[in-house]
Amino acid sequence: MTAAGDGPWLDDAAGRLVRPFTVSNGRTRPTVALDLVSQVMATGATPLGYLGPEHAQALERCRVPVAVAEVAAYLKLPVAVTKVLLADLVDCGALTTKPPAFHHNPTDRALLEAVLDGLRRQL
Repeated sequence: MTAAGDGPWLDDAAGRLVRPFTVSNGRTRPTVALDLVSQVMATGATPLGYLGPEHAQALERCRVPVAVAEVAAYLKLPVAVTKVLLADLVDCGALTTKPPAFHHNPTDRALLEAVLDGLRRQL
């Protein structure tokens, strides 16, 4: 079994010893709207107040722009918990977020017609 200061509390046989929602103090809703592909990045500001080890790990991962889903995979936590942790960091000014940049208009009529034509050819 690893020591508490050695990273996530893991046991080789039992796995994670701390339940994921304990990490977010039971909170399931982030205060900031985050999508799986939303980009988050550290601002360089030092967060005030206590942050848990998972907050620090997430902040370290966000030195470069990274998607919320990637942070969740890195932390090995459910996305719902990760969103709460990231929202905490946004709220204290340590992270900034932006929606994903789409290079096409998903409601473009020509694109939708091309998809429909492709589906019809498959049937």
